[in-house]
Amino acid sequence: MTDHHAFAEVEAELAERGFTRMVFELDRIESLLDLLGSPQRAYPSIHLTGTNGKTSTARMIDSLLRAFGLHTGRYTSPHLETVRERISLDGEPVSEERFVATYREVAPLARLVDERSAEPLTYFDMTTALAFATFADAPVDIAVVEVGLGGAEDSTNVLQAGVAVITPIGLDHTEWLGDTIEDIALHKAGIIHPGATVISAAQEEEAARPILERCAEVGATVAREGSEFGVLRRAVAVGGQVLTLQGLGGVYEEVFVPLHGAHQAQNAAVALAAVEAFLGAGARRQLDIDAVREGFAAASSPGRLERVRSAPTILLDGAHNPHGMAATVTALQEEFAFSKLVAVVGVLGDKDAPALLELLEPVVDQLVVTGNSSPRAMPPRELAALAAEVFGPERVEVAEEMPDAIETAVALAEEDVPGELSGVGVLITGSVVTVADARRLLKR
Repeated sequence: MTDHHAFAEVEAELAERGFTRMVFELDRIESLLDLLGSPQRAYPSIHLTGTNGKTSTARMIDSLLRAFGLHTGRYTSPHLETVRERISLDGEPVSEERFVATYREVAPLARLVDERSAEPLTYFDMTTALAFATFADAPVDIAVVEVGLGGAEDSTNVLQAGVAVITPIGLDHTEWLGDTIEDIALHKAGIIHPGATVISAAQEEEAARPILERCAEVGATVAREGSEFGVLRRAVAVGGQVLTLQGLGGVYEEVFVPLHGAHQAQNAAVALAAVEAFLGAGARRQLDIDAVREGFAAASSPGRLERVRSAPTILLDGAHNPHGMAATVTALQEEFAFSKLVAVVGVLGDKDAPALLELLEPVVDQLVVTGNSSPRAMPPRELAALAAEVFGPERVEVAEEMPDAIETAVALAEEDVPGELSGVGVLITGSVVTVADARRLLKR
């Protein structure tokens, strides 16, 4: 059997566990990892939680660590095109061959745990175990691990990470984490363990309070954006931005980051502080500026204001909650001088679609609503009705399928635009699944 056929079989077996089934307890994953010999203890780790910016920050941390010569493992979710993206070694998705080999080692032990448990291991439990086993086998010098949901009861919280990173916290996944920012922050602060160094992005007071209380409770040290580190200066540049960053170990100037938006500058400051904390930089020791510049220059974050076409420009952005969409809209206003912008929007049914549409309305000329490949997707006609209330029906088109949505949006962008198309754009947004669907089509 070829590697690809074997990989497809493994993907199908994983999918049988249900992509969206949620069971929040650590007993099952702990049992599985015990049977595997506790691979998560074979390397130090940096653990990330937060509402927005986790994956971009994790990718920047990974890139910085590699610039300092470390072999890295990175675990993030969800994926855009293949589950292999969730588990990377030295910045690259694991091979199909390695993924299959690790799965074949883990699967028999997972079945034992399933037989002993009231609930079988979830899809996310399995990918978490695969990641930790892959990293131990490689081996890596450091693992950069993003939570799946929340923190305290997330499968990844079997780690006792020396550095815990908390990106900005807002309202999302309220059905699981609670209806207030304070409730959500309490869950996320659960990744803070005794003796850890905590790197926290700037937070609203109701999010900051539970984080600081948890740090005091377990004896963790905290460094906060705007106090111990932050963005000193930021200038928009071709293909990204140039930053001056205040780190834990001093000021880092002329740092080019090939990502768009003030929110990515904030993520960069958080990433730098996390790497400084891990490498032991501080008041008496600054990191090598050339390695810092190299690490940031090599960073990427697919599906985050990612340009995939030009003339007209097509941008992909996975914003799916009001906090994230507000950051995207601000970046569009600051960095993209579109004379005309058409948005393709598909959202999941449990998201705050009216708030997302309200944020987009001032910067979008016309809207194409569509579905996506998730079973949780909001039906396009239902989304169109909401959109008509915000945009007016004359500015809203419906395309049931993504290929038609893209074609319609491009035609609308090019309509009544004489000659040069450089000033017109198409933004595809509303869900990571929507972006993934579009990316597969546009990258062919």
